[in-house]
Amino acid sequence: MVTTYLDFEKPLAELETKIAELESVAAQEGGPQINDELTKLKEKAAKQLKDTYSSLNPWRKTQVARHPERPHFSDYVEGLFDDFQELAGDRVFGNDEAVIGGLARFKGQSVVVIGHEKGRTTEARLKHNFGMAHPEGYRKAVRLMDLAERFELPVITMPDTAGAFPGKAGEERGQAEAIARGTERCLTLPVPLITLIIGEGMSGGAIAIAAANKVMMMEHSIYSVISPEGCASILYRDAAKAKDAAEAMKITAKDLMKLKVVDSIVKEPIGGAHRNPQKAIASAGKAIDKALQELSALTPHELKLQRRERFYAIGREGLN
Repeated sequence: MVTTYLDFEKPLAELETKIAELESVAAQEGGPQINDELTKLKEKAAKQLKDTYSSLNPWRKTQVARHPERPHFSDYVEGLFDDFQELAGDRVFGNDEAVIGGLARFKGQSVVVIGHEKGRTTEARLKHNFGMAHPEGYRKAVRLMDLAERFELPVITMPDTAGAFPGKAGEERGQAEAIARGTERCLTLPVPLITLIIGEGMSGGAIAIAAANKVMMMEHSIYSVISPEGCASILYRDAAKAKDAAEAMKITAKDLMKLKVVDSIVKEPIGGAHRNPQKAIASAGKAIDKALQELSALTPHELKLQRRERFYAIGREGLN
């Protein structure tokens, strides 16, 4: 049972709380035999969970993508990669903890892996700046991609950010330029580049490490040029209309598949990745492995050409 329930999960929370209480009573020595009642309640809870998550609207998807117990980049690194060796610093200003990257082995193959880390505890969230990178985070990512090119290593990226850090310090150190350089480096890499959106993929903060040969999304992740709150503030002059903005922006994996912005969707366990992180991470591993195998036969020139044509193709159907 999860410890944090979203607003739309309140009926389910009440049901699962009741189940936990009955299980505690039944476990006591001499406790009442209520196995039949427990079985019925569990079946009801399972059906309610399945029904709820089979029809999530974009705003509820946004809430799930931001769930505090959802697996973070560090969880994917621990669950999918061996011998991870973090490489810190941008060799210009400093080390940004919002973007983590380094060398690792994926199913025996050496790779470069890069992602946003939000942090789970209050202390960790402050350390990682809630996954919102400064310019040095993107310059670090570029440095790692340069390293991948030098040693002919595939690159795997996992964006999970509400956007690049919007503060004064970021602007002073060239935030826009750093994001542009990151996007350019993605597009010019002569090695396979695979991106998996694991939570939020918002704004240039995500695309700076996501202009890949294969772009995949976890089922309940979101991907857009701006957050629903930011969009609502600009278009509706009211951040409270974030729900309406989310509906209009086409930010869900299903919508983005139709628009050919992403190539595939990685299924999550019923109830979201936060209910069974190990299963979600295992599914992600299978999708990454499949993508790597598909790209391994391409030459450096073919990889760059495929990546270019992939992004050129977005939106073409609507113009014809």
